[in-house]
This record gives sequence, structure tokens and C-alpha cells, in this order.
Amino acid sequence: MSMFHKPAAFWSGCLLITIGVLSHGPMFMMGRHTHWQMVHMPMTPEMWVGMALIPLGLVLSWLGLRPPPSSSGTSGAAPRHFHVADGVPLNREHAKLVLVLIITLAIDVMKPATLGFVMPGLSREYSIERSHAGLLALFALTGTTIGSVVWGRIADRMGRRAAILLSALMFIGTAICGAMPSFEWNLAMCFLMGASAGGLLPITFTLMAETVPARHRGWLLVALGGLGTSAGYLLAAGAAAWLEPLFSWRVLWLLGLPTGAVILLLNHYIPESPRFLWACGHAQQALAVLKRFAGGREALEADDRAHPGPPLIDESHPVAGVRQLLHGRHAPITWALLACGTGWGLVNFGFLLWLPSNLEALGVDAGAASALLAKSALYALPGIALVVWLYHRWSSFRTLVAFIAMTALVLVGFAVLAALELRSTALTTFATAALLIAVSGVIAMLIPYAAEIYPVHLRGTGSGVIAASSKFGGIFGAGVALLGFFDHLLLSALVLALPMALSAILLSRSGIETRGVRLEEIQRALSP
Repeated sequence: MSMFHKPAAFWSGCLLITIGVLSHGPMFMMGRHTHWQMVHMPMTPEMWVGMALIPLGLVLSWLGLRPPPSSSGTSGAAPRHFHVADGVPLNREHAKLVLVLIITLAIDVMKPATLGFVMPGLSREYSIERSHAGLLALFALTGTTIGSVVWGRIADRMGRRAAILLSALMFIGTAICGAMPSFEWNLAMCFLMGASAGGLLPITFTLMAETVPARHRGWLLVALGGLGTSAGYLLAAGAAAWLEPLFSWRVLWLLGLPTGAVILLLNHYIPESPRFLWACGHAQQALAVLKRFAGGREALEADDRAHPGPPLIDESHPVAGVRQLLHGRHAPITWALLACGTGWGLVNFGFLLWLPSNLEALGVDAGAASALLAKSALYALPGIALVVWLYHRWSSFRTLVAFIAMTALVLVGFAVLAALELRSTALTTFATAALLIAVSGVIAMLIPYAAEIYPVHLRGTGSGVIAASSKFGGIFGAGVALLGFFDHLLLSALVLALPMALSAILLSRSGIETRGVRLEEIQRALSP
């Protein structure tokens, strides 16, 4: 299989999308005479044409990336162990893949991270309250929730690489948000931006899990999430500090064009998953990818001699639906991870957002509360290194269970502080730092673990659904926040501790060890 099934269609689609975005440039440049204020400006004919070219370009690119029909008879056309040689050391190809995926993930995180920097300028330009401007975050979060599921399904149908490139193209197309004259158009484009960004996170983990050696898979997945997320927030903060004073908040949306183009330019270094190719019947193409990462045909033949016998498990299954995740052998783990993701979203996008005001209610002044959170965040940074070490050296699912349980216990601790009305700065500092360490550890492991436990035909879908649950928790949290739920520290802490505790119990009973275990062996262990 070539890099593109129909290269002319793919690159023609890229060109149309780029032209569609650039056609909004003249409208944006008109804003230089009004301090980049574009509110109430009429949309030009060029903008309408450009908006039509973008979906047309996406369709063309999709046609160019559609895989060719599956081959037949693959079981006899390939070595018995047709997967990455899990015993080989990390090499240059692995390093290039990790670097490219870190860049991809950083760009993915950067887009939604700019929301916080966009809100003040957007509120002033459209003369709306900050609470009303918060709809932007809600639309983006809803988009990421839907996008995580949709792109996961696309990854299981068209391939991991195709899903990444299509997501990047849609990412580029949503850059026109920076030239939208009305708030309503910004909401629509922000939803699409979230939908495009929502899939990159689970897909990158899926591709990584299926490509790197088993003994390095766990810590690389967790480190990928930590480094990519940190780099994304740094890029967002740097762009806001450097460009926003010159071109207003709108330039942060327009950056979708150059940053998305970076992913396209790096496409040569993004391979298709050999496991996905094999499952689809493309044995020779899978072998070609494996040779890059295993050091050539000789290494594969040596691996085959070292592990004689039939394949560990046949993963050549047809693509299944989302419902399969909730039934059968994977159901207990899926329900545990869904409870964890939803609970984490409620804590991260709800409890932590309202924590400063709740700390003030405990007697901590506003300035001290902000300083406390900043200090606690610094304390939490070494926690990621601890997560990587434990996930790699101790146990994958037990480390995840420990951090989920830690989150529940810290929430109970906050409830005790509220019930007893304790006003100890030392205790609140310890509790806040512990909560930040716990939630950071949970999200660093949640999607990587999901990418390890599902079979190849469900891996993208499973990772996407679990990622979506964490965003759904944020949406649910925004809804209950309107009802004043988070105004009550004692009540909110106790209620949110329940799904986390339930998840820890379920996962401790149904979780499976993945540390250093081949993906095929994981599926054999989960077989009835």
C-alpha cells in the first residue's frame, strides 16, 4: 500500500482547504484599521466561497486516503508472528515516531488550550459577559467528546494514519474561526475545532501502542501524554504572549493553518499501524512497516524462530460497533474506565475550577488561593515522573487503580476539611497538591491503558470512547455548576468521590496487567 491510495485526490483536497482558509485573509487584514476588531463586519463573497471549498477539500482528501480493498489469504502469506518484534531495542525509527507524535499531540493540545487566552479579548470585542463567552468552551468540549468517538471509529475503519491526517486537515479548516465576524459563527467553528482535535489524542496512543516494542510500550505511552500535553500548553501560552498583543485574540485561531500544516509535512514519518494492516489483509504492506521498526527481514525471521508455533491470537476481525465494548470480555474494564473518565472530567473541569472560591470560603484570601493552586501545580509536576516509573516498573493497572483511589481519598479529605471548617493553610496546601498529582496521574494513564487492552479492530474506538468520557464529565460538570453544585464543597467532594471509588473497585477486580505484555497476549488473557 502506498502512502496514499489516491495521492492526486488527497493533495488536491489539501490545496482546496488551504485556499479556503487563505480566502479569509483579506477580511482579517481589513481589521488592521480597526485594531483587529471585526465584529458586525459583513462577510465577503470570497469568505463564503472559501467556506464551501473547505468541506469539498475534506471529501477529496478522504477519497485519497481510503484504503484499497482488503487482500485475501493473508494467514499463509506472512510469518507466524506478524507484529512488531517486541524484543528489539528502541531504534532510530521508534525515536522518529515518538518525536513526530509528541509534536502532533502538542499541536492537538495547543488548540483547545488557547481558549483561556481567547476569552478575555473575545468578550470585549463582542461586548458579552464572561459567563456568556463560556459557551465557547462548552461548544469546544462538546466537539471533543463527539470527535473522540467519531475519529476512533474512523481509525478502526480507514487506519490510524489516515485518521490523523484527516483530523489535521479539519484542524486547518477551522482556522477560519479567527476571521468570523459574529459570536455565533465562532461557536460553530469552535465546535468543529473541538471535533477535529478530539480524535488526535486517542489515535496517537493507538498508533504508538501498536508500533513500539512491548517492554517499552507502557512508559512511552504515559510519557507521550505528559510531554505532549505540557508542550501544547507551553505553545499556547507562548503564542498568546507573543502574537496576541500584535494581532488580537483572533490570531490564535488562525494558527490552525500553519500548525496543522506541520502535521501534513511530517506525514512521511507517520506510518500505518502494522497490526491494522495485517488485520485488514494487507500482509506485504504490514511486513514493509515492520522491517522499518524491527531492523529488517532478518530481525523478523529471528523473532519468528525465537517464538515458533501458531499466532498467539487471530486479530483479523471485521470492524465492530461501539456496543461491543460494553458486552462480553471487555465490558467490565470498559465500565470501570468509563466511570473513571466521567469522574475525572467532573473533578478536573468542575471541582478544580471552583476550588479557589471554595478555598476562600474556608478562610483563604483570593490572592493566597491563586498562589496556593500555582504552588500545588508545581508540586504536582514530579508526580508525572512517578507515574511513568510505577507504570513501567511496578504495574500498569495497579498504578492506575492507586491514583484513582488516591483521587477519591483526597476528595473525602476536602469534605472533612469543609465539615470541620478547618482553616489550616498547611492542610489545604497538602490536599490541593495531592489532588493535582492524583488527577494528573489518572489522565496520564487512562487513555494509554485503554489503547493497550482492546483488540486491533476496536482499539481506536475503545480509546476514543474512554477519551470522550473524560470530556463528557466536563460537560456534565458545566451543567451541574449552573445549579450551584460546586458551591458546596462538602457535598461536591463526597459525591465526586463516589464514581472514582467505584471505578477503583471495578478496575481492581477486572483489570489486566499490560506491563511488558504483548498486545496479542493481552487479548488471549481476556479470551473467555
